[in-house]
Amino acid sequence: MATKGAATGIVRLVDMIFPGDTNHHGTLFGGVALAHMDKVAFLAASRHGRAPFVTASCERIDFAAPALKGELIEATGRIVRIGTSSCDVEVDLVAEALLSGERRLCTRGVFTLVAVKGETTRLPLPAMPTATDTTADTSLHMMDMVFPPQTNHYGTLFGGDALRMLGKGAFIAATRAARAVMVMAASDRIDFRAPVREGDMTEIIADVVMTGRSSMRVRVALWSEELLTGVRQQAASAEFVMVSVDPEGRPKAIDRPHVTSQARLPSNS
Repeated sequence: MATKGAATGIVRLVDMIFPGDTNHHGTLFGGVALAHMDKVAFLAASRHGRAPFVTASCERIDFAAPALKGELIEATGRIVRIGTSSCDVEVDLVAEALLSGERRLCTRGVFTLVAVKGETTRLPLPAMPTATDTTADTSLHMMDMVFPPQTNHYGTLFGGDALRMLGKGAFIAATRAARAVMVMAASDRIDFRAPVREGDMTEIIADVVMTGRSSMRVRVALWSEELLTGVRQQAASAEFVMVSVDPEGRPKAIDRPHVTSQARLPSNS
């Protein structure tokens, strides 16, 4: 199933902070944070302008709070200015504690990206995107991009990397819903529907569809999107059973499943 012209707007990248991403203080490297922010800015600009973009500059970026090992980081990009061939993308980087749900704004910056002129580049760029109301959507949405190290000799995404994306989506969705230590217990079914090519944007959409005493069933879909054409297709789907465990690794009852509310963060200053 392929679609074209998916709605533009907010682009969100969600990831875990692993030891390899931290310094000797156990906090996220500033360079890793900037890389996430720049990637989100690029995806937001490319998805809106449907042109090849390069980063031209960024405003001063102040790190207001650290992101700790084992936390989630969420980079959110939104277009705030459109020129003839350039645009500004504001990016927030937020850290989230897995078990408490506490969120804090780590940094915010504005990136200026310029469309590279060529046969496929249509200028001027489209007008500012219309704001969309996403408050009713409780699904987890995570976007990323496929780079050469993730592809096979056919230039398409490795199946193992696709499984990693699907599993991470299930883990984050279940953890946010239960606010408990969750581990993967089973994967009932995984279907690969279409290849994901190098340079495509990927979007993981995950939903908790069933909750038991100590387990959750999470349905996850992997979508791919060609950045220059906007053509989207569902590349894979899966269902995972995630189980809440205690410090000894034994199943533990889920206290009260809930959908995480987004904490209110400081406005632009």
